[in-house]
Amino acid sequence: MHIAVAGNIGSGKTTITKLIAKNYGWTPQFETVDNNPYLNDFYDDMQRWSFNLQIFFLNKRFQQVLDINRSHKVIIQDRTIYEDAHIFAPNLHSMGLMNTRDFNNYIDLFNLMTSVIKAPDLLIYLKASVPTLVKQIQKRGREYESSIRLDYLSNLNDRYEAWISSYNEGKYIVIEVDDLDFIGNPADLSVVYNKIDATLNGLFK
Repeated sequence: MHIAVAGNIGSGKTTITKLIAKNYGWTPQFETVDNNPYLNDFYDDMQRWSFNLQIFFLNKRFQQVLDINRSHKVIIQDRTIYEDAHIFAPNLHSMGLMNTRDFNNYIDLFNLMTSVIKAPDLLIYLKASVPTLVKQIQKRGREYESSIRLDYLSNLNDRYEAWISSYNEGKYIVIEVDDLDFIGNPADLSVVYNKIDATLNGLFK
């Protein structure tokens, strides 16, 4: 079974993925960040490196989903291939940071890839306001994220809301994280687990 965690930069995807995997005994699969050869360049010059970065993510995400679809384990994935194509690439295109030729090429490749893979059995969307995202980004202190523009985060949030409101690939739940402390308050985690349990019971029937 394939569980996926979706959410904006700084929404807590990696943290909640680790916690959920530990609680249920699932196998976590994380986003390629630390060994990404484009991230530093992208945040320094988004227009120059946007296409390269998005192709890198699309390739890695496609490889991940192929592995998940072939696996007999329950795997929980940090970020989905759909976010790349429905949120990040269109946002870069609309901001003038990816030209139309590159964007159309990217979408054609995404459509080809998604025609041969299976969507997640359950999507967990972490909804967070921009102040929460900024707080989390500053807290983890990744140097390449220090130059992220507020309008970039805000535009991404708007696209996430539009995407999740029309998501029809499978079952999903929404977790509003602004007032939740997954690390410091176990009761907050139980909110997440209860939603997962209620949805999975339907999946297993």
